[in-house]
Amino acid sequence: MRSVGTVVRGIRTPIIKENDDLKSIVVESLLKAKETENFEFHDKDVVAITEAVVGISEGNYVTVDDIAVDLQNKFPSKNIGIVYPILSRNRFSMILKAIARAMNKVTILLSFPKDEVGNSILDRDVLDNSKFNLSSIISEKEYEETFSSFIHPFTGINMIKFYRELVQSENCEVEFVLSNDPKDILKYTKDVLTCDIHERYRTKKLIEEAGAETIYGLYEIMNEPINNSGFNPSYGLLGSNKATEERLKLFPKTGDKLVIEIQDELKKITGKTIEVMVYGDGAFKDPVGCIWELADPVVSPAYTKGLAGTPNEIKLKYISDNKFSDLKGDELKEKIKEEIRNKESNLVGNMLSQGTTPRRLTDLIGSLCDLTSGSGDKGTPVVFIQGYFDNLSND
Repeated sequence: MRSVGTVVRGIRTPIIKENDDLKSIVVESLLKAKETENFEFHDKDVVAITEAVVGISEGNYVTVDDIAVDLQNKFPSKNIGIVYPILSRNRFSMILKAIARAMNKVTILLSFPKDEVGNSILDRDVLDNSKFNLSSIISEKEYEETFSSFIHPFTGINMIKFYRELVQSENCEVEFVLSNDPKDILKYTKDVLTCDIHERYRTKKLIEEAGAETIYGLYEIMNEPINNSGFNPSYGLLGSNKATEERLKLFPKTGDKLVIEIQDELKKITGKTIEVMVYGDGAFKDPVGCIWELADPVVSPAYTKGLAGTPNEIKLKYISDNKFSDLKGDELKEKIKEEIRNKESNLVGNMLSQGTTPRRLTDLIGSLCDLTSGSGDKGTPVVFIQGYFDNLSND
């Protein structure tokens, strides 16, 4: 019987630059790893490539000026409300710089006590002991009087101060408001840019129905090229990252083509059907820092068809403690293996699957990949997974 289940390897590659042949780099790096690590390829292995190198290789970049032009075209009034931007120097500061460059005044509506990915904007204990509650509208002056001493425990930065200075450096007027009702932005302006990620369609709909005159979501900014710039037709500026002080890398737009090309090439070389996906942020939350990692619009923007769907697994603990409570050792193991072999093709609603993770395969595998590759200097933008789709019955 096999003594090892799922195996995950971070695959080192050359440093990937704009216009590199990413398909060849991924395949060659895998073949090199096969020789040095002495593994074989199998059907249903998984190759995953981080979205960062996909976007880099396809040259999907925009400049602050590109974004400013798009914003000026869409908001000619030059006085807009920004709703629920995340509090991130990497993810949003460059976008805010472009907004400030394009506008005369911006009103920034922030949720509290945290943004949607878990970054705090004030101390919850101070909030609990103040005259405010989660239904309040907190003006910038009131924030300064009650909460301005707050700094983020990991970054040491107060993001309202940081964002204020950034906007003012572009000679743009700025006002901050804290509210957990996105419609409150209409008390300040009827021209609105919604910037949240995972509730983006609902947020925009609520404000639009409440009387917005001009409204766009961040996913609708840079969804077409400006002066031959990069763009993303589906996500616009969502999923973008700071590249330089004047340039952003966008979420990749050619992933669907890339994953098929890599799968076909590996099939020619190995004879195996290997699944391929592009992954971004994992979908997990830090229980101590309370940061939800997922700042991308999706975990995986592209994947081969074998990765569609959700797991179909039975809960071993439930089977062992209930159906086979009187068995132990090899007899128990054989009975459970038989149960796995005979399980239904769809266990949704079945007590046998109670306690298994009800999430999409791409979200689960993408989170595993993100934790493996990290976001720093590991140098492994490709992750190779074996045995993910095996179970106890596979010897």
